[in-house]
Amino acid sequence: MAALRHDMTNFYFRALGGEAMFRSLTLMLLRISTGALLMIWGVVRFIQTDRAIGLSERFYFGLVSTPLMQHVLGGLQIFIGAMVILGVFRRVFYPLQAVALGLGGLAVWRSYIDPLGQFFGREGTNLLFFPSSTVFFATLVLIAFIDHDHWSIDKQTRRRRSGNA
Repeated sequence: MAALRHDMTNFYFRALGGEAMFRSLTLMLLRISTGALLMIWGVVRFIQTDRAIGLSERFYFGLVSTPLMQHVLGGLQIFIGAMVILGVFRRVFYPLQAVALGLGGLAVWRSYIDPLGQFFGREGTNLLFFPSSTVFFATLVLIAFIDHDHWSIDKQTRRRRSGNA
């Protein structure tokens, strides 16, 4: 069985151009999907400001419950998400994305631990918040494997500067 798994893994790697190509592809897809989600949340702060304020009231103790604060935070989320998608200044923007997602996760921690509301009750939990933990951990994967993401703008410009184009 282990040999079959190994053969299948090698098949996928070969089909996608090798292990390094597969790694670069998956890291790029993680970068795009996590950055896009952060951008979407930022856009929501602009086009559904009242909804964003309602979430702030419920989960963030009203700390950012003004339209101006929602727009500032939304603009930051859109900017950070765009930089993550492009792979620009990754050593700065990956951690910023992790902080943004982590702070959001702290507000809905009950949904991470008890997404079905079986232990804490249904008040304060929401199954739809549980996947946010996956996005946060995906961002940590991006940080951990930052040197293997060869399809980012950072990596491409560094390669050109060093003459390895």
